[in-house]
Amino acid sequence: MDHRMTPPPQPRWQKPVGMLAILAMILAWCVLVVSLSRWVGQWHPLLQIAFYLGTGLIWLWLLPLRRMLAWMETGRWRRD
Repeated sequence: MDHRMTPPPQPRWQKPVGMLAILAMILAWCVLVVSLSRWVGQWHPLLQIAFYLGTGLIWLWLLPLRRMLAWMETGRWRRD
């Protein structure tokens, strides 16, 4: 059995770039929510909750975030 130490893996540039992109997407979502708050604030509270949850899930998770996380790990946009 070979007991030599293997060198640690090289850092991947995708992870810090991906994290910065995720923070930028969250910031963009926050700006969007704040810009719409004047109108959304007039809605019924249950509609407000549905709007914020729905847009948060769609904007951050379903559209870009899932693929961004896969790209950060594999270097590809889609899992094959």
